[in-house]
Amino acid sequence: MTNAVPQQSRARFDRWGPWALLAAGAVAAALSARPVGMDRTATAVSAVLVAAAAVLQGCWARLKRRRPGPSRTGVCLYVLRWANGFVLTWINPFFAFYAVTGYYTASVDLPRRLVLPGLFLTAVTMAGSEVGGWPPHGPVLWLGFLLVLAVNMVMVAVFTQYAEQEQARALVQAGTIAELERTNTALEQALRENAALHDQLLVQAREAGVADERRRLAAEIHDTIAQGLTGIIAQLQVVANAPDLATARTHLERASRLARHSLGEARRSVHNLAPVALAADGLPEALRKTVGEWGERTGVRARFTVTGTVEQLHDEVSATLLRIAQEALSNAARHARASRVGVTLSFMGDEVTLDVRDDGAGFDPAAAAPRTRAGGFGLDGMRARAERIAGSLAVESEPGHGTAVSARVPLVRDDR
Repeated sequence: MTNAVPQQSRARFDRWGPWALLAAGAVAAALSARPVGMDRTATAVSAVLVAAAAVLQGCWARLKRRRPGPSRTGVCLYVLRWANGFVLTWINPFFAFYAVTGYYTASVDLPRRLVLPGLFLTAVTMAGSEVGGWPPHGPVLWLGFLLVLAVNMVMVAVFTQYAEQEQARALVQAGTIAELERTNTALEQALRENAALHDQLLVQAREAGVADERRRLAAEIHDTIAQGLTGIIAQLQVVANAPDLATARTHLERASRLARHSLGEARRSVHNLAPVALAADGLPEALRKTVGEWGERTGVRARFTVTGTVEQLHDEVSATLLRIAQEALSNAARHARASRVGVTLSFMGDEVTLDVRDDGAGFDPAAAAPRTRAGGFGLDGMRARAERIAGSLAVESEPGHGTAVSARVPLVRDDR
């Protein structure tokens, strides 16, 4: 937009400037005809040449509309206009108003190699006008003519150099503006793509959050309600076969405690709270109670051990290890037919490990069946819990030689 105004002004001058200068020269020559000594013949010749200059300018205008820029026809027209202006200036120096047009049109109408010769021809005409008209009379006027011509050529060279530098800067500026426009277009396109990508990422993040919450609830339900119901069923089966009322009442009380515990865990799972066992105790004490209650409920000899310097762990780390221990104990109760189970919690520098070992039937880990709708989360669920907090889970087992489950997670302290 900044370059548009100068370009429009130059276009108007190229169109109407030569006409205005021709008119100014004709008026000045007419007013000065008697002082400069023009006779009737000179006046008639100048009138014919002015008319020829008008016709020439009209032809030039039509040519420029069809073929803008330098051309052979344009060179011929430039030379004809210079010759016309030279003769008119010879007749009357005031026709230099028209001859000066060559200074402004040489760089537009002539090829680059002919610009300086064209400017030199115009400078010759202008220098002759400035010393009083053609031809100079006497050595002094010729010397003055050469001096004025030299000054004109120096000024032409200087202004031509400035014009070329300005044109070069304009070309660089135009290229820079074009590059900026391309960059802005690319940037706008990138912003639109980023906005679309941002919307897509929001949708994916929302879907991932929903899926993660579903997995969390599924795992929590499995670790609380499903295991609780399994324990209740086991206690009720004992009640059904109890030899006396006292034994039945004992197992009914255990089933009732399991039901209340499972209900509390289910409520805490829905609100994403820490397990009930961790509400009042740290992880070591919660594991100790969990292992003790499990051994009492199943009749299996269970032992819990803590090694290393006990640290207060972050709630998420404690809840993860407790859930893994509960799932491992549940698997041992359902599948292992073990007589002894050992649970070890080890604090080792920047890591915490949980090991659950039994002397049960064991299995082949490579041939373990995948989780089905009828089954639990099992090893996959424990491994997913460990990996969720940048940990890992390893299982070692062999048919007839028991099972060892080892969870290793970072030791993240509770900052509270």
